[in-house]
Amino acid sequence: MNADKEAFYKRLKEELANTSLWPTLYLYKFIVPTDQEKIETIHQAFNNLGAVINTKRSSNGNFTSVSIQVTMQNPDHVIEKYQELSTVEGIISL
Repeated sequence: MNADKEAFYKRLKEELANTSLWPTLYLYKFIVPTDQEKIETIHQAFNNLGAVINTKRSSNGNFTSVSIQVTMQNPDHVIEKYQELSTVEGIISL
């Protein structure tokens, strides 16, 4: 992992630790090119976690927003999911 990503995740972990009581309900938001395989990869990352997942296609249909509400145990688990999904080509984390 490069230094910029390491610094980003370190700062995110500190902010999450200081602003939430854990475990907590966390909202992930992603934008991904509309491709069923990519959307399914996101779904599978949260399989068996009791997540509520909503998807919405953009007006032109080229992109899909994916919102996931899920109870996470601690900031490390939140970051692990971001890192796991960072391998999905074209994904944007919001």
